[in-house]
Amino acid sequence: MSKFLIVGLGNIGDEYAHTRHNIGFDVLDYLAKEHDIKFKSDRLADVAELKYKGKQLILIKPTTYMNLSGKALNYWLQTEKIALDNCLVIVDELALPFGKIRLGPKGSDGGHNGLKNIQEILNTTNYARLRFGISNEFNKGSQVNYVLGKWSDEEKKTLNDRIKIAADAIKAFTFIGLSRCMNEFNTK
Repeated sequence: MSKFLIVGLGNIGDEYAHTRHNIGFDVLDYLAKEHDIKFKSDRLADVAELKYKGKQLILIKPTTYMNLSGKALNYWLQTEKIALDNCLVIVDELALPFGKIRLGPKGSDGGHNGLKNIQEILNTTNYARLRFGISNEFNKGSQVNYVLGKWSDEEKKTLNDRIKIAADAIKAFTFIGLSRCMNEFNTK
């Protein structure tokens, strides 16, 4: 059975719940609810296991806070003996319009502290990521408040639909591979 590590980036704690920066957690929560599985606290992360059409998906939400996400990702890659090619990181992205999804095989950290730490720990930028657009509709100097802020009422109207597409992209990644997945989901 093929194994995959699916890493949703976010910060633990009620003050961060359902903020733009925590979209990685929210996408994995959606996937877990959709398949009626539960997360449990484990080493460096909340972990859930999803068996789906002959694939085993290890879903993790690091409990290390965003800036140390690489520590949890690396631990679970090693523990579960999963190849980096079978790892997908879900992350918020300021450079994309709200709800837009971009899958890619590599890239810079783009100033994102979670990706920066993953790159430092893995010593590579060659890992798949699903970037979820949160847009950049904030005033100069208020980026931190915007990223750590809650979704607007307007965004909330379509947020669940966009999260569902991201969850579908995760499942597709495990079946059709990154390249075909990019062709199918980067246009949605």
